[in-house]
Amino acid sequence: MDTERQVAGYYTHGSLQQAIFDALRSMGKDPDHLTTTDIMAADEFHLGWRPATAALADDLDLQAGMRVLDVGSGIGGPARFFAEARGCHVTGIDLTDEFVQVATELTRRCGLSKLASFRQGSALDLPFDSGSFNAATLIHVGMNIADKARLFDNVRRVLKSGALFCVYDVMRADEGDLPYPMPWAETAETSFVETPATYRRLLGKAGFKIEREENRRAFVLKLAREMRETAAARGAPPLGIHVLMGPVWHERLANVMATLERGTIAPVEMIARAS
Repeated sequence: MDTERQVAGYYTHGSLQQAIFDALRSMGKDPDHLTTTDIMAADEFHLGWRPATAALADDLDLQAGMRVLDVGSGIGGPARFFAEARGCHVTGIDLTDEFVQVATELTRRCGLSKLASFRQGSALDLPFDSGSFNAATLIHVGMNIADKARLFDNVRRVLKSGALFCVYDVMRADEGDLPYPMPWAETAETSFVETPATYRRLLGKAGFKIEREENRRAFVLKLAREMRETAAARGAPPLGIHVLMGPVWHERLANVMATLERGTIAPVEMIARAS
């Protein structure tokens, strides 16, 4: 089985849409009439969650009417945020067919289908014309892609000259083994965590100039502590990223947070401009 099939299989839940709708009903929500706020606890599948997505929109200076590509769009949380909050036309692409189907349906039920759409496909072979987009995002995706040079070449091709590309990935910050399973991989076989230096080098070779870089480890750890305190006081919410990760969510989440606490990894944001 090739790596992309393994990755897609790892993320496939099997009954994700039903699990989300069941959680929503237990919260007194109507799945037929949703808002992005109703589902944001589950659809921001990255460290930093909705606050990080909002910060990325600011850093990219997203404006109404811009065409934005979200590479590895998951179930569509960031894409819907960019569409609703900034008025962008967002296209999401993801390997996992179930994620694409759920993203499309949630977007329809939020009334955002005219601004955000999703398709199944590979980041290594983007099915878009050259110069199609004004901006692009890669949010916690590169950890599953070994050939980052090809990834960045593909993104550069579909971006207009001068467009911004936001990479927000888990990167290696220190030596040490990574425990598995992680939220993005069952084993090291499909995990390709690299250093910021590697990202800088490969982005440069692909025709990007990095304009900003920020290690968001402290930001994420603070948010995580606040979320744990809230859960301890009020109880765990029915809807959250644990719904996406399935029955073994606790081990996956515990591993990534412990590794983050040790400083072995860090969520790093890079803003790069296409030449």
